[in-house]
Parts: sequence; C-alpha cells; structure tokens
Amino acid sequence: MDTLKQTISRRQWLEGVLLSSACWITPTSVFATNYDEQTGPQSLKVEQLPPILGRKDSDWTQARTAFIPGKPSRLITTMSLTGKIGSHKYFDIYQTISKDEGKTWSKPEVIPSLKRTKMEDGYEVAAGDLWPTWHAKSQKVIATGKTFNFEKGHREERLREKVSYAYMDPKTETWSKLKTVKLPSKDRAGKKILAPNSGTCQRWDLKNGEILLPIRYQSSRTSFQYTSIITRCRFDGETLHYLGHGTEHTIPRDRGLYEPSLIRFKDRFFLTLRADHSSFVTRSDDGTNYIPQREWKYDDGGDVGSYNTQQHWMVVGGRLFLMYTRKGAKNDHIFRHRAPLFFCQVDPDRLVLLRKTEQIALPQNHASLGNWGVCSIDENRSFVTCGEGFVSYGKRKGQRNKVLHAEIRA
Repeated sequence: MDTLKQTISRRQWLEGVLLSSACWITPTSVFATNYDEQTGPQSLKVEQLPPILGRKDSDWTQARTAFIPGKPSRLITTMSLTGKIGSHKYFDIYQTISKDEGKTWSKPEVIPSLKRTKMEDGYEVAAGDLWPTWHAKSQKVIATGKTFNFEKGHREERLREKVSYAYMDPKTETWSKLKTVKLPSKDRAGKKILAPNSGTCQRWDLKNGEILLPIRYQSSRTSFQYTSIITRCRFDGETLHYLGHGTEHTIPRDRGLYEPSLIRFKDRFFLTLRADHSSFVTRSDDGTNYIPQREWKYDDGGDVGSYNTQQHWMVVGGRLFLMYTRKGAKNDHIFRHRAPLFFCQVDPDRLVLLRKTEQIALPQNHASLGNWGVCSIDENRSFVTCGEGFVSYGKRKGQRNKVLHAEIRA
C-alpha cells in the first residue's frame, strides 16, 4: 500500500477502491443528471462531409485532422500512403488542406520532409500513425506518432520503434524533418523502456504549453507486451523534451495495454487504453498519475464489446464522449468489428458509457474504420477523420478507399 500511495494521491486511491467495489447503479439513477427522462438522451448532430478519394495503386490510411484557428481557419489532414495488400505497408506522409471547414479539400501532396527514407544501415524508416494537433503556445501544428522500420525495405523490426514527431509552421505551411523524443532507459518500476512509440495517441496540451503525451513501450525484447504511460513534455519551438511520466499501466495477458488516448474534461483527466480482448479506462487529477484501470462497461453493467481497436475522446456541448467500434452491430463481416464508428456519452464519475446515448459517427460500408482521429473545433463542434481500411477484400474489392470526414455538433 505504501508503494501505491507514493505513485497516486490518497484521493485517487480511494476513487479506485470505490470504483472497483461499487455495485451497479440502475440506469434511471444514472440518467437522471444526464438527460431528460421525458424526451430521452440529447442527440448530437452528425453531418457527413465530402470524402477524399484514395488512389488506384494504394490507400490513404492513418488519416487525422488538425484545426488551425485564424481568419480564415484551416483544417489540415495528414495521411499515410499505404500499400493495398497486407498490413503496415506504410510509405510517405501526405497532406491536404481545407479552408471552408471540410467542404472542399486541396489535392493531396506529399510532405517532402516526411517521405520514407533509406538509412545508412539499410533500414527504411517511415513516419507512422501520426496525429497532428494545434499547439497554441508555439502557434504550430505538432504531429506525434512513431517510426516504422523495415529491414531492406521489407521486414518490419518493431524493436527499432521510437516516439516520432514533426511540426508545421502555418505561416509557410512547411513541415520540419521527422524527429524522435529522447526517453529514459528505464521506467519507474525499474523495467527497460524498449520500442517506445506514441502512434495513434490523442494527446493533451496544458495552458502553459507543456504537452501530456501518451506513450507505450515494451519491457522485454522477447515479450511483445506493452505498458502505457502519460509523459509530460516541453516543446521549445523545435524540440520536444521529455520531462517525466506518471503511473505505468499494463495487464498480464496478450499485448498488455497500448494505444492510450487522453483528454481533459472539467478538472480531471481521462485515459482510455486498447487491449487485445477488451478496452480499459482510468482517471487522474494531475494528468500523469492515474487510479487503477478498469474495463469499459455500459451503465447497465453490460460489456461494451470494443476490442483490439483504439478508442478516442470527444467533448461537445459540455459533455464527454468516447468514440469506439464494437461487436453486436450486425458487423461480423467487418475485420475485428471495426465499423460502424460509434460515440457514446461518458459518466465521468462512474467511468461508464450511457448506453441510451450511443450514436453512429461513421456508418458501416464494408470497410474497417479502426484508425481515426478527432479534433475539437470549438466547445460545440468536433471533426472526425478516418481512412477506410481493407477495401481490397469483400464486397468492395478493387474499389478505391476513402478518407471520411464528419462534423459532430451540439
């Protein structure tokens, strides 16, 4: 117990005990403060916007969007040029820009500094799983992610992965070269930090400019099991510096806990984590130290059914939402049930999803929707971006994939 108290506050520890031992509350008592029982849950408006069409010879994947404030404001979507057959066939990073809130987009163009590069040792390195986000203090877009490393251009070597990032100056719309974050060799438990990356992770920027960046890593060269942490970083305009990290989260099965995504809602921080068999959630007061994680559940005690796929956050209209895919939606024909893309309101105190508020952000169309991003436009609007996956199989075999966009608003 003394060790636990050293890593999390007494309040956080008590919250963890209460959450793990509490009985399920009836749906009526939960919804009393979240929706009008006479009219039902308050629905958000979802508008499907024009997609970006993929290429004949390759797909656009890992597509995510950043909002750049200004007059006019801009949306910039980055995406990986990816081979159609197989997984992790990542090449160059492209971008496309909208100046009319996603109604039209510029022709996708390669980012010269983020092209797949052959190194002196024969490995080819590609930026991957990037998530671009506006950094208010530096007035730049910072895209964080990972490196993919291919021996002789083909065999992927996961142990060479690093936390990667690049930044874009909106005045010139030019990107820096790909950089990597220097991390300590061991974690707080004394275990090795191997193959760290921040791929597909939703970060949070503090008002002072510091960045809370989710990262996952391996502790063993022979065991492919991840631990996830939230690091505190400082960006000086050119370099992202590691300052420290908090509690370390994993489970003793499969690939552990990975692809962590973070958000701040009111005065607390919320972290969702992917697992092979399920999905997990936890909460923090300071943004780095968290109560023990628990599996995602609906408010009636039912399993959400989200597994082996990332989840991300959204705040719209003063309410917190989780975005995810799941089983049980007449989607057994979809790879890992990765479509439709759902969102559902979160009870931030009980850390459960309010089942009756579940809506569809992107409908199922015989493609997987497992790699997406969310960006906040303002307190009442968010923008969802997703590159379709696996259209080379099934009913859409031979078709071009699409980068889908939707605006969700109160």
